[in-house]
Amino acid sequence: MASTARLAPSARAETYRWSREVYDRAVEAGVFGPDDRIELLGGELLTMTPQGSRHAAVATRVGAELARAFEGLGHVRTQMPLAADDDSEPEPDLAVVSGDALDYLDAHPSTALLVVEVADDSLRRDRSVKRRLYARCGIPEYWTVSLPEARLEICRRPAGGVYRDAAVLRAGDTVAPLAAPAAAIPVGDLLPR
Repeated sequence: MASTARLAPSARAETYRWSREVYDRAVEAGVFGPDDRIELLGGELLTMTPQGSRHAAVATRVGAELARAFEGLGHVRTQMPLAADDDSEPEPDLAVVSGDALDYLDAHPSTALLVVEVADDSLRRDRSVKRRLYARCGIPEYWTVSLPEARLEICRRPAGGVYRDAAVLRAGDTVAPLAAPAAAIPVGDLLPR
């Protein structure tokens, strides 16, 4: 006669949630290597998708256009940390921040005039997780360059954790960042050809 053993209910596994402070200490201690492409979003360490050649080329082009548009108003940071809130330190493809690069020797910037994500495989995360994060943190303007759809998605005026204004632009349109209204950037210059 076979015996049936009763199994005790298993304890539910808990997920360790990272604070930005603990994450920064781990980075400074060398816990993560240069090849560890991760970012802290909402207390979780998430892998960043590898960059293909299209992503790299478009991000470089967008960075050059933004550097021209924001000359004298701020500077462009490329794939560098943004101390967004207590449990998030994303590394957006591009962030335009005020001041000079050396203003951030002791700490990453905590806000930006404009954040841009160039999205291919990361499109779903950029449209959801990152959009909500940037809105919640009060980033006044967030752009997503959608490589699969060859379009620029603009989100502006955050309130209550969401962006109140959104628009989709394509080649043939122009865009002027909120913080650089005199700059008219041809959207076609920001998209793959």
